[in-house]
Amino acid sequence: MNEKTIFEAQEMKIENLRAKVENAEKTIAELKEKNNDLNYFTLLGNENAMTYLESFGYDAADIEALVSNQIYDQNALKGNNPLVPFAGMNGDMKVNKVKFLNHKWILADFTDGTYWGEMVLEYSISKDEELTLNTIASLIYPN
Repeated sequence: MNEKTIFEAQEMKIENLRAKVENAEKTIAELKEKNNDLNYFTLLGNENAMTYLESFGYDAADIEALVSNQIYDQNALKGNNPLVPFAGMNGDMKVNKVKFLNHKWILADFTDGTYWGEMVLEYSISKDEELTLNTIASLIYPN
């Protein structure tokens, strides 16, 4: 091969790599934007909700851990998790997953192993730092 052919081949490789890098950077930017959109309705992605909690001296991540633990700890009780407004038909209803929407509301998924559903929980912390959880809406999917 002569020098010109080698040079042209290297230039082609460089251009291909530049195009790949450009595509990868575009993909990263799109994924970051999508991630920001997905995190909008989360406690830790909602600046207003975090500011609200901080105004009372709370850290949003600590509140999220405290409330999550309280919900999951109720799974250890005998029978259904008391937050789930449906009786288990094929075992006890237990909460599987929670997603914090903001400083007031949580989405939660529950199941008895066969039947499953979702619910919206409201949480609040009193001046005495007592945590209150209330189920405000729920549904169970037909099997």
